[in-house]
Amino acid sequence: MKTRHVYSTPNIAIAHAAMAAARRVGIEDNDISLIARSDIELEAVPDDRRVVDGDFYPAAVRGVTLGGAAGLLAGLLAVVVTPIGLTLAGVAATTIAGAAVGTWASALAGSAVPDPVRRKFEGEIEQGHILVVLDGEKDVLNLADGPVRESGATALPFDTPTVMS
Repeated sequence: MKTRHVYSTPNIAIAHAAMAAARRVGIEDNDISLIARSDIELEAVPDDRRVVDGDFYPAAVRGVTLGGAAGLLAGLLAVVVTPIGLTLAGVAATTIAGAAVGTWASALAGSAVPDPVRRKFEGEIEQGHILVVLDGEKDVLNLADGPVRESGATALPFDTPTVMS
């Protein structure tokens, strides 16, 4: 399972040095991204490095779980209530429908919420710092920590599993 670590850098040059240090120890290029204030992102951060996702994926996972559970309970309740006459196939259908509706509603709501890194380090971003976000296996991230810090980046308290790893 991949984990996410976050580093703060005072400018784009140090952010590039931190990314290069991470690459040298084995962090894949597509597992490195940058977060910055919007005016800095527009001027200095390449499009392929921007973190633009919100809380979409975590919200979708919560939605499919909770919606599926609600659909299952509704289906089982309908089986118990004899006049409705729902079969086990109906229970499966209500479970699938509940999961679909839960996923859609939660993902829609989650897409409007900023990602967890942006929420937690809003002050760093507003001060004009550029955040370097690294996703990887814990052992590789531990190897990268020293070289990334030596490049001038400051480690921030964020050690969280990524949702889609």
